[in-house]
Amino acid sequence: MNYLVLGSAGQIGSPLCTFLRGQGHNVFEFDILNGENEDLRIHRNSNLSKKMAAADFVFFLAFDVGGSRYLEKHQDSFQFLQNNVSIMENVFHELNIHKTPFIFASSQMSNMTYSPYGTAKAIGEKYTDTLGGLTVKFWNVYATEHDEDKAHVITDFIIKAKNNKRIDMLTDGSEVRQFLHGDDCSKCLYKLSHKFEKLDKKLEYHTTSFEWVSILKIAQIIAEQFPGTEIIPAERKDNVQLNKRNEPDSSILRLWKPEISIKEGIIKVIKEMK
Repeated sequence: MNYLVLGSAGQIGSPLCTFLRGQGHNVFEFDILNGENEDLRIHRNSNLSKKMAAADFVFFLAFDVGGSRYLEKHQDSFQFLQNNVSIMENVFHELNIHKTPFIFASSQMSNMTYSPYGTAKAIGEKYTDTLGGLTVKFWNVYATEHDEDKAHVITDFIIKAKNNKRIDMLTDGSEVRQFLHGDDCSKCLYKLSHKFEKLDKKLEYHTTSFEWVSILKIAQIIAEQFPGTEIIPAERKDNVQLNKRNEPDSSILRLWKPEISIKEGIIKVIKEMK
């Protein structure tokens, strides 16, 4: 089977490509990090059209996004909105032409209308509905990252602990999140792609661990792996999700269940980053 992975160099796309190839499938990678001709913001990108025509299934993972620090800094900017609107307009245009089955990577924040990022994902969900695609809502998927400016909380804390033996937190760490390791996410996406035709597209599919953990606990798990690491919580609360708390829909558990615990996943990422 020919899979096209848009956003193939990201922390979701990279392990997904590895997993798909391990299952014996052909993978077309597509990511701006591979070169300018793989920039999804390019209007009517002929390279995208060519790969879309050859694909049997598309994973639409690409987005201008990063961790809380990145979102807080950029999501209210013109460029952030323009980047994501351009990406969606171009990709959904090609999906409409080629009628290729696809999964759109949304977010559990898509109902948080105060967030430009969440609003952009909600628009993507509407596009997906009109084209008969499948929306999957991601809950803080983590894996090895290479762009420190866009690093999410787990990799951000690992870098701080490894380099400085000190984890300076952006918040007091009281906010809770659900995290999912990239390998678990890859298995889930693969399963959904195989069941695509039989899935009820009206249901919500949430890829998450279904376990809540505080950001402070994440820092403590990471600090344990780097003896002597100091944890420095900030005084302020979370400003990105404003302590809004969604609950994941459990529909997906009929098809797939996460296997990697948060501690196991963090240790795996640490080993890979070393």
